Amino acid sequence: MAWDEWDDAKADVNAQRQVSMRLNQLPGGPGNSSGEADLVVHQDDLGGVGHDAYLLHGRLHKEADVAGVGADTQGAGSTMQAAAALKVGNLALGGELETTVSVWTSQVKSVLQACAHISNHLDYSKKAHAEDDAAIAASLQNRDGSAVSASRLAEYFK
Repeated sequence: MAWDEWDDAKADVNAQRQVSMRLNQLPGGPGNSSGEADLVVHQDDLGGVGHDAYLLHGRLHKEADVAGVGADTQGAGSTMQAAAALKVGNLALGGELETTVSVWTSQVKSVLQACAHISNHLDYSKKAHAEDDAAIAASLQNRDGSAVSASRLAEYFK
């Protein structure tokens, strides 16, 4: 591209530029023309997912505990006891089994943390967002309590 072509291209873009604000939006359709929201999540949906995450957390905590299963008086599980016995017999498998239990336990803890996070977050997110929406709606009211129109809001952005 020659220099004069570049200057022409920049001039064309500048000529087409508008000074006013433009909001990108979807063409009319569900949620856009009727005033309803496009994305709707009900408390029951969030609560169900949160409850499932809670149940999964409980099951994982009980059933995926390889390190603690069959624990002896010192707290070592049967898998770690087997690893210790193999190491005493000078078998390399003992150390590898210990490493496997360590990695497995670390991964299970990560999944347990994720389940707890999901459960806690989804149980309360709908309520928190509803409170945020109410606060925003309250701050965008005229003195008589009616909603501020979008055209009036646009005046603030000129």
